[in-house]
Amino acid sequence: MKKKLEKRLTYLYSGELISVILFIFVSYLLNRAYPSLQLYSLYSFWVSFLFLEFLLLQGTIYWYLKLQRLRIENTSISPIRIVRQLQYFKKLNMVLIIVSIIVFAVDFVKWYPSFPLGGLSIAGFVYIFAVLEYINYFYVQLSYDNISDIKYLLKTKKLKRACISKDFKRNSYIKSI
Repeated sequence: MKKKLEKRLTYLYSGELISVILFIFVSYLLNRAYPSLQLYSLYSFWVSFLFLEFLLLQGTIYWYLKLQRLRIENTSISPIRIVRQLQYFKKLNMVLIIVSIIVFAVDFVKWYPSFPLGGLSIAGFVYIFAVLEYINYFYVQLSYDNISDIKYLLKTKKLKRACISKDFKRNSYIKSI
Protein backbone atom coordinates (compact mmCIF):
# COMPACT_ATOMS: atom_id res chain seq x y z
CA MET A 1 0.00 0.00 0.00
CA LYS A 2 2.85 2.39 0.88
CA LYS A 3 4.55 1.79 -2.49
CA LYS A 4 1.29 2.51 -4.31
CA LEU A 5 0.82 5.77 -2.39
CA GLU A 6 4.47 6.71 -2.99
CA LYS A 7 4.00 6.16 -6.70
CA ARG A 8 0.81 8.27 -6.72
CA LEU A 9 2.41 11.15 -4.78
CA THR A 10 5.46 11.06 -7.07
CA TYR A 11 3.15 11.22 -10.09
CA LEU A 12 1.24 14.18 -8.59
CA TYR A 13 4.21 16.30 -7.58
CA SER A 14 6.22 15.61 -10.74
CA GLY A 15 3.20 16.31 -12.93
CA GLU A 16 2.67 19.68 -11.28
CA LEU A 17 6.37 20.54 -11.57
CA ILE A 18 6.50 19.56 -15.24
CA SER A 19 3.42 21.74 -15.84
CA VAL A 20 5.12 24.74 -14.22
CA ILE A 21 8.13 24.37 -16.49
CA LEU A 22 6.20 23.44 -19.62
CA PHE A 23 3.76 26.36 -19.35
CA ILE A 24 6.68 28.82 -19.31
CA PHE A 25 7.99 27.41 -22.60
CA VAL A 26 4.53 27.20 -24.16
CA SER A 27 3.76 30.83 -23.32
CA TYR A 28 7.10 31.94 -24.72
CA LEU A 29 6.64 29.97 -27.94
CA LEU A 30 3.05 31.17 -28.32
CA ASN A 31 4.08 34.80 -27.88
CA ARG A 32 6.98 34.35 -30.29
CA ALA A 33 4.98 32.50 -32.95
CA TYR A 34 1.94 34.78 -32.79
CA PRO A 35 3.09 38.31 -31.96
CA SER A 36 -0.26 39.68 -33.14
CA LEU A 37 -1.84 38.21 -30.00
CA GLN A 38 0.14 40.80 -28.01
CA LEU A 39 0.10 38.29 -25.20
CA TYR A 40 3.10 39.65 -23.30
CA SER A 41 1.65 43.17 -23.56
CA LEU A 42 -1.45 42.22 -21.59
CA TYR A 43 -1.39 42.73 -17.84
CA SER A 44 -4.26 40.26 -17.58
CA PHE A 45 -2.15 37.56 -19.19
CA TRP A 46 0.76 38.13 -16.81
CA VAL A 47 -1.38 38.20 -13.69
CA SER A 48 -3.34 35.10 -14.73
CA PHE A 49 -0.22 33.26 -15.84
CA LEU A 50 1.74 34.06 -12.67
CA PHE A 51 -1.28 33.13 -10.55
CA LEU A 52 -1.50 29.77 -12.34
CA GLU A 53 2.23 29.17 -11.92
CA PHE A 54 1.99 30.12 -8.23
CA LEU A 55 -0.85 27.63 -7.74
CA LEU A 56 1.03 24.87 -9.54
CA LEU A 57 4.08 25.52 -7.35
CA GLN A 58 1.87 25.24 -4.26
CA GLY A 59 0.62 21.89 -5.56
CA THR A 60 4.13 20.73 -6.40
CA ILE A 61 5.41 21.55 -2.92
CA TYR A 62 2.32 20.11 -1.21
CA TRP A 63 2.59 16.72 -2.95
CA TYR A 64 6.37 16.64 -2.56
CA LEU A 65 6.15 17.27 1.19
CA LYS A 66 3.52 14.55 1.55
CA LEU A 67 5.80 12.15 -0.35
CA GLN A 68 8.83 13.03 1.80
CA ARG A 69 6.82 12.63 4.98
CA LEU A 70 5.59 9.23 3.79
CA ARG A 71 9.14 8.10 3.02
CA ILE A 72 10.73 9.45 6.21
CA GLU A 73 7.98 9.21 8.83
CA ASN A 74 5.78 6.53 7.25
CA THR A 75 2.75 8.85 7.21
CA SER A 76 1.38 11.16 4.53
CA ILE A 77 -0.55 13.36 6.97
CA SER A 78 0.48 16.98 6.55
CA PRO A 79 2.06 18.65 9.60
CA ILE A 80 0.05 21.44 11.21
CA ARG A 81 2.58 24.13 10.25
CA ILE A 82 2.18 23.18 6.56
CA VAL A 83 -1.60 23.20 6.88
CA ARG A 84 -1.46 26.68 8.41
CA GLN A 85 0.70 27.90 5.52
CA LEU A 86 -1.80 26.41 3.10
CA GLN A 87 -4.63 28.24 4.87
CA TYR A 88 -2.69 31.47 4.35
CA PHE A 89 -2.16 30.61 0.66
CA LYS A 90 -5.85 29.85 0.29
CA LYS A 91 -6.64 33.42 1.36
CA LEU A 92 -3.84 34.88 -0.76
CA ASN A 93 -5.08 32.93 -3.79
CA MET A 94 -8.55 34.39 -3.29
CA VAL A 95 -7.04 37.89 -3.30
CA LEU A 96 -5.22 37.01 -6.55
CA ILE A 97 -8.49 35.84 -8.10
CA ILE A 98 -10.06 39.22 -7.35
CA VAL A 99 -6.98 41.18 -8.43
CA SER A 100 -6.98 39.27 -11.73
CA ILE A 101 -10.53 40.41 -12.47
CA ILE A 102 -9.52 44.01 -11.78
CA VAL A 103 -6.50 43.63 -14.07
CA PHE A 104 -8.75 42.35 -16.87
CA ALA A 105 -10.81 45.51 -16.44
CA VAL A 106 -7.61 47.59 -16.66
CA ASP A 107 -6.67 45.84 -19.91
CA PHE A 108 -10.12 46.50 -21.36
CA VAL A 109 -9.77 50.21 -20.58
CA LYS A 110 -6.17 50.34 -21.82
CA TRP A 111 -6.86 48.59 -25.13
CA TYR A 112 -10.30 50.08 -25.90
CA PRO A 113 -11.48 50.06 -28.71
CA SER A 114 -8.84 47.87 -30.43
CA PHE A 115 -8.77 44.84 -28.14
CA PRO A 116 -6.29 42.07 -28.93
CA LEU A 117 -9.10 39.51 -28.71
CA GLY A 118 -6.85 36.50 -29.28
CA GLY A 119 -4.52 37.49 -26.46
CA LEU A 120 -7.38 38.40 -24.13
CA SER A 121 -9.03 35.06 -24.91
CA ILE A 122 -5.87 33.19 -24.01
CA ALA A 123 -5.48 35.28 -20.84
CA GLY A 124 -9.11 34.45 -19.98
CA PHE A 125 -8.49 30.75 -20.56
CA VAL A 126 -5.40 30.83 -18.32
CA TYR A 127 -7.41 32.65 -15.65
CA ILE A 128 -10.26 30.12 -15.76
CA PHE A 129 -7.75 27.26 -15.64
CA ALA A 130 -6.10 28.85 -12.59
CA VAL A 131 -9.45 29.26 -10.82
CA LEU A 132 -10.27 25.60 -11.56
CA GLU A 133 -6.88 24.58 -10.15
CA TYR A 134 -7.64 26.64 -7.04
CA ILE A 135 -10.96 24.82 -6.62
CA ASN A 136 -9.24 21.48 -7.31
CA TYR A 137 -6.60 22.11 -4.63
CA PHE A 138 -8.64 23.78 -1.91
CA TYR A 139 -12.26 22.64 -2.23
CA VAL A 140 -13.21 19.63 -4.36
CA GLN A 141 -11.17 17.31 -6.52
CA LEU A 142 -11.90 18.09 -10.17
CA SER A 143 -9.27 15.80 -11.69
CA TYR A 144 -10.12 12.09 -11.83
CA ASP A 145 -7.22 10.41 -13.58
CA ASN A 146 -7.08 6.93 -12.12
CA ILE A 147 -9.37 3.92 -11.82
CA SER A 148 -9.90 4.34 -8.07
CA ASP A 149 -11.06 7.95 -8.46
CA ILE A 150 -13.34 7.10 -11.36
CA LYS A 151 -14.89 4.18 -9.46
CA TYR A 152 -15.52 6.48 -6.49
CA LEU A 153 -17.15 9.07 -8.74
CA LEU A 154 -19.39 6.50 -10.44
CA LYS A 155 -20.34 4.84 -7.16
CA THR A 156 -21.10 7.95 -5.08
CA LYS A 157 -22.05 10.37 -7.89
CA LYS A 158 -20.25 13.05 -5.83
CA LEU A 159 -16.98 14.87 -6.22
CA LYS A 160 -14.29 14.03 -3.68
CA ARG A 161 -13.17 16.61 -1.17
CA ALA A 162 -9.74 18.01 -2.10
CA CYS A 163 -6.81 16.64 -0.09
CA ILE A 164 -5.87 20.11 1.18
CA SER A 165 -9.47 20.62 2.28
CA LYS A 166 -9.23 17.36 4.24
CA ASP A 167 -6.05 18.69 5.87
CA PHE A 168 -7.92 21.87 6.85
CA LYS A 169 -10.70 19.82 8.41
CA ARG A 170 -8.18 17.64 10.29
CA ASN A 171 -6.41 20.80 11.52
CA SER A 172 -9.65 22.37 12.76
CA TYR A 173 -10.49 19.10 14.54
CA ILE A 174 -7.09 19.11 16.27
CA LYS A 175 -7.63 22.74 17.33
CA SER A 176 -10.97 21.85 18.92
CA ILE A 177 -9.46 19.13 21.10
